[in-house]
Amino acid sequence: MNIFQLYRLVARNQRLATRRHPMFSKGKFMKIFIYLTVAFWAAYLIFFGVLFGTVLKEDSIEPYDRINGGMLFFLIVDFFARFMAQETPAQEIKPYKLLPIPQKSLINIFLVRMGLQLYNLMWFFFLVPFGILCIPEDWGFMGFIGFLLGWWLMFVINAYWYLLWRTLINRKSVFFLIPLVIYAVLVYFGYLHDMNNQWLFYATLFLGRGFIQWKWWSFLSIIAIAVVMFFVNQRIQLASIYREISRETTAMKVKTQKMTFLDRYGVIGEYLRLEIKSIRRNKVVRSQFYIGIFYTLLLCLLLAFTNIYDNAFMTVFILIYCFACLGTITLTNIMCSEGNYMDLLMSRRESALALLKAKYFFNCIMLILPFLISLIPVFQHKFTLLDIAGSMFFTSGCIFPFLFQLAVYNNTTIDLNNKVTGKNNMRGSKTQVIMSFAALFLPMFIMYGLVVAFGDNKVGAPLVMLILGLVGTALHPLWLRNIYKRFLARRYENMEGFRSTRKS
Repeated sequence: MNIFQLYRLVARNQRLATRRHPMFSKGKFMKIFIYLTVAFWAAYLIFFGVLFGTVLKEDSIEPYDRINGGMLFFLIVDFFARFMAQETPAQEIKPYKLLPIPQKSLINIFLVRMGLQLYNLMWFFFLVPFGILCIPEDWGFMGFIGFLLGWWLMFVINAYWYLLWRTLINRKSVFFLIPLVIYAVLVYFGYLHDMNNQWLFYATLFLGRGFIQWKWWSFLSIIAIAVVMFFVNQRIQLASIYREISRETTAMKVKTQKMTFLDRYGVIGEYLRLEIKSIRRNKVVRSQFYIGIFYTLLLCLLLAFTNIYDNAFMTVFILIYCFACLGTITLTNIMCSEGNYMDLLMSRRESALALLKAKYFFNCIMLILPFLISLIPVFQHKFTLLDIAGSMFFTSGCIFPFLFQLAVYNNTTIDLNNKVTGKNNMRGSKTQVIMSFAALFLPMFIMYGLVVAFGDNKVGAPLVMLILGLVGTALHPLWLRNIYKRFLARRYENMEGFRSTRKS
């Protein structure tokens, strides 16, 4: 079997694996929502491509030079966005281990597929309309093609750069700090340190101009970097594949913290202790929590130290998600990790209610972190304490009750330590997908509607949100018990789903 036949075989098997997955019906519905989301962001990027192509024409620098000079920022956003959509190929290779196929050839196939995947063209929704407006009038159609080809090669390199760090992060989460430090150093010394000598801006501008002019050195240098990244990833994947497939674990001593201060809260305290230990000891749960914390801190720091969200809509957007981001990420899969021991949980009538209360209290406590960071813009007189308090209690009293409804309908078990990669990982139910999207967008539009309705009255909107949030928070025993009763009514259907998706 030659390399082309092997490539076709792998592509065909990946398509068949998706169709034959036991959760295909749910995954198919989720894919519809994924396509709708992609369509939304595509329209969003097209709009900004046209906007930038029009507005930047009035700048003293050519529009395409301005975009090429900011290439690093596009690559940074693309790098972190890949953590939401892509994984390493080790799990994909596992079914082929019994076949007489060289392992290096399989690694090469999956790396080539990663470079050729459609995701690397996502930013073309921005670049194509922008390039059409700005490039052909100066450099003709071939200049436009060179511009797109050069940017595509940059995103291919970014894909391999992401794969390198994702593989290392899967081993130890602390590796996540390294690309953060690298990007921070590049942005600071390349753009901010000396505004009169932004060397990185002019370096990427020069490279992008080389793409447009079809300079051989620009394409050759990028292709050389892509080849180097390809072989570096090949070596790392070869070294990691046995570790991931065999689920190699490292024996280590875990210092047990009794957290005796939770004993006074009885059963709820026990479940709070379980929630904390689950985050500390289980890889998948810990990763979700860290991702939520990262995006929460990112939004809070943007709110505190930048002025990029000066219009009313974007101010509302970032303010509410400073508080709702962590809960939205973790509560979307509420009860899914408990699916590993749901049979034991159902043996005691009141356990599920105490578990729900513990989860609610834990997520409310975590709101203290964004609240403290959000005090910085309060001291800077960007917001009032009422704005921050209104957003916090609106999250605990309105958004959390909405997300907790998923406890009734979620019926898929997630592996606590081994996240199955690839397309087969799409297990969300229709209700889970719908409510997750609603939790992401409805609060933002409700808050924006209140801001518009009250107009110049800057107290009215946050006061209404504060009152609604306080009422919802105070009534948590009622709506949690209602969720618990509906959960019990569906317990046999849910337990069947938990068992069918639980790994033996």
